[in-house]
Amino acid sequence: MKTLNLITSRSSYHIKSTHMNKVLVLASMIAISIAGHSQEKETENTLKLTGTTRPKATIEDIAWLAGHWKGNALGGVAEEIWSPPQANSMMGSYRLIKNDTLIIFYEIVTITEDGPSLTLKLKHFNKDLTGWEEKSEVREFKLVKKEKNKLWFEGMTFELIDENSFQVYLAIQKKDGDVIEERFPYKKVNQIK
Repeated sequence: MKTLNLITSRSSYHIKSTHMNKVLVLASMIAISIAGHSQEKETENTLKLTGTTRPKATIEDIAWLAGHWKGNALGGVAEEIWSPPQANSMMGSYRLIKNDTLIIFYEIVTITEDGPSLTLKLKHFNKDLTGWEEKSEVREFKLVKKEKNKLWFEGMTFELIDENSFQVYLAIQKKDGDVIEERFPYKKVNQIK
C-alpha cells in the first residue's frame, strides 16, 4: 500500500508540475507579448508609450502627409503645410486662425527617423513668434504603433482617409489634469471648395 501511495503521489506531483510549467510558459508568453507592444490607450484614438519597444518605421511610412492641408478645429481654421521627405525627415508648419483674420498660434514640426522608428518634435509660438516652450525645450512624440494608413505617436494619431484627406487625434491635458481628445479633420487645399 505504501508503494502504491508513493507512485500515486509521484504521478500526481508530475502532473501538477507539468501543468504548472505550462501555466508559467503561458504567463511568460503573455508578459512578453504585452511588453513587446509597450503601449496603452490614452484617449479613444490615442496611445501612450509604456516601455521602450517601438515599431519599425521609416519616413516613407508617412510621406503621404506632404502637402498643404486645412480643416476646422479648435474653434477656427487649422492649417498645416508639410514638405516631402528628404534626409530621413519631414518638416511642417501649423497655424490656427479664428474669424479669418486672427492668428491664435503657430507650430514648427519635424518628423524624423529615430533609430529604427520615427519621432515627431514640435515647438509652439504665439502670433508674435514668442515661444511657449523654453528656448532649449521641445515637445517630443515617439511613434508607438504603425498600420498601413495610421501612425500613433504618443498622444497624437495621424490617419490617412484617402489621398485628399486625413485626420489627427490629439490628447490634450486640461489645466485641471483631465485629458480630452480633439479631432483635426484635414483636406488638401486644392480640394476645399
